[in-house]
Amino acid sequence: MENQLQNQTVIATLIPENERLTFLPRYFGRKSFMLGEPLVYSWLGRLSEDYTGGFWNFYELSNGGFYLAPAGDTLYRIEVEGNGYRGQVSGDAAGIIATFFAVGQLAATVKDAAECGPLIDRYHHLLEFADSHPEGGAIFQAID
Repeated sequence: MENQLQNQTVIATLIPENERLTFLPRYFGRKSFMLGEPLVYSWLGRLSEDYTGGFWNFYELSNGGFYLAPAGDTLYRIEVEGNGYRGQVSGDAAGIIATFFAVGQLAATVKDAAECGPLIDRYHHLLEFADSHPEGGAIFQAID
């Protein structure tokens, strides 16, 4: 049964606007959610000169993960100073990349083990989703 679950495709579901307030504490943690959302936006601002703000979509993953992504059809040039990655990706992929960086940073700085563990789990859930994403190669190059 375990192998069967591992081979299932992870599905992303757009969260309706009326559920956004409960989404953030559920996925970033009750103590860290006020830091998590702006951290994702900040990371995309650092990674892409093309990001100038705007409305973001929130996605829940069928494996227990999540991510945030800018709405719309804008392509974002991403440059990761730490690993030399440069490329252009969709807003969805850019949001996944920014969410990876934000969750990783938050997990490294959170002092409460009860919140750190779930953040690390959610990072791994997002890795599983990114593996089957159409822009998975670019996402993995950016976060490597």
